[in-house]
Formats: sequence, C-alpha cells, structure tokens
Amino acid sequence: MGEAFAGRTVGRKAMLWGILAQSIPDIDFIASGWLDTPASLLAHRGFTHSIFFAVIISLLMAWLANHWHRPHNISFVRWLGFFEAATLSHIFLDTFNNYGVGLLEPFNHTRISFNTLYVADPFFSIWPGIAVVMLFLLKQKNTKRRFWYVFGLGCSFLYLSYSVVNKAIIDKEVKKLFARQDIVYTRYFTTPAPLQNWLWFVVAGNDSGYYVGYRSVFDEKYHMQLNYFPQNNSLLQLAPDKKVAEQLVKFAQQFYTLDKKEDTLILNDLRFGQVIGWENPKEAFAFHYYLQPDIDNRLVVQRGRFAKWDWAVLTSYLRRIKGQ
Repeated sequence: MGEAFAGRTVGRKAMLWGILAQSIPDIDFIASGWLDTPASLLAHRGFTHSIFFAVIISLLMAWLANHWHRPHNISFVRWLGFFEAATLSHIFLDTFNNYGVGLLEPFNHTRISFNTLYVADPFFSIWPGIAVVMLFLLKQKNTKRRFWYVFGLGCSFLYLSYSVVNKAIIDKEVKKLFARQDIVYTRYFTTPAPLQNWLWFVVAGNDSGYYVGYRSVFDEKYHMQLNYFPQNNSLLQLAPDKKVAEQLVKFAQQFYTLDKKEDTLILNDLRFGQVIGWENPKEAFAFHYYLQPDIDNRLVVQRGRFAKWDWAVLTSYLRRIKGQ
C-alpha cells in the first residue's frame, strides 16, 4: 500500500511508512507487561483496533510524514488518506478472524468478528510477502514495481473474497445439516481450522452445552459428526477468583465450557477450536485456561495448538480437508 501510494515520490521509505501504519494497532501488546492474562486478553484488539484510534493515529502519522519528506508534491489530505487506509486495513482484516475487534471503542464495547480467515493463513499472506521482497529488490524507477504491488494487493483481496464465498457455502450447508439432525441451538459460529480455508470448525448450542464438529467445503455427506460438550456453568461457583472467571466468560462471548479434572478447574473458549479435533473428537480445546492461580496461563490462546502434530496427524488433516 505504501508503494502504491508514494513509491515514486519517496522510494522504499513509502513501504516503511506502510509497515508502521499496518503494525501500530498491535501496540496494545505493551499492556501485557502490567496486566494479568484475563485483562490482557480483553485489552488486546480493543481501543487500538478501533476506528476512533485509527483516525487519531493517522492524523499524527500524516503530520509527521508531511514534514519529514519535504519538499514533496503530496498534500496533507493525501497523506492522511493513505495512513487511514493502511491502519484501517489492519483493523478490518483482524475482524475476519475469530478473536474479536473493538471497532467502536471507546463508545461501544461490542467485539466484532466475521470468522472468515484463520489468524495465520499462509494462502493469504504469501502474496504480499512475495511482493514486498520484490519491491525491496527492484530499483525505484523499475517499471515492474507497479505489477508487484498490484499482484500483492490483488491476490490477497481475491483470496479474502474466496474465503467469504467458502464461509457462505459452509454456513448454508451446516444449517441444513443441523435441521436434518434435529440440532437445536441459540448460538452458532463457523471458523476455519488452522492454516487454510477449506476445513471449518463448527460450534452450535446454548447455555446447556455445545455441539462441535468439522465440515469441509468438499464434503458430500448429508451427515456431520457432532460431539456434545456440556457447558457445566454451575462450576463457575468453584472458581477461586470470581473476577478472573467473569473476565474470561466475557472474552469468550458465551462460547465456553467448564471442566473439572481432579482439583483443577478449566475454562475452555470454544472459538479457538480443538488441538486435533478432526482426528480425535474429544481432544482438548486449544484455549483452555486453568482457573487455579498457581498455574501458568500466559500462552492460553494457542496452548498446545500444534503440540500433537506429526506426519500422521498432518496426513489425516489433509484427508479431512479433501472431504474424506
């Protein structure tokens, strides 16, 4: 985006401005230095991922760039438009995965997520990655530079559009299957399984519990294997720290279950899927938080996400993606 906007005028520095504008919403990671894990989870993708923040920080960066690169022929309004576009593209792209983004902070605390892209999807990221490498290698006046920034932006946009189509297909099929299998639910979501966009993790249920399963866009079966996990909401009364439990329930947006293993109380956030659930339907959820205060929960969002992956698991994963 930086190259497309000002590559001819300020050279490779335009891409550095783009990198800064794209990265700055994630400055909220600094808060984890003084917040506990539940509070840090709620703070991430909050105010710094809001439209209000984007407007403020874009004004500041536009002012800095406008003064830094003088003399130039770029108006302040054009600088502002670029930084708004670059910052908002980060924020809006984050809404397409399952964490949730506080777009309307600080005026509205609702978290928005479209559950359309896995948080790290190489099929989305590889194209701008290739383009950035080529743009840093090519000389400023090389006529091929335009091709590469169009390639990087265009391929990512096409893949995102393709993902939206996949989401619509999966949602339509899954709802039909729920009706055919007499599954009653009040809350529901689908989200891509790790690293791709063809196999989707499916959750549906209510305050009693949730049905969990997987559906591929290549599945031809008129039945979906579902496994039921009771919510066990009454176990919240056993939580040693009620404030922590309340923060986690809020973060999970109601999509949670509770387990008790011996003396350990565990809260699972279903939105982040299971470790290898396509192979073992009763596998642990990737996000499982130990409510006992003496257990380390710092890597709770992706705890053990790939711990059980080996060649056999990868092979079964690829087969399941293909609808087998």
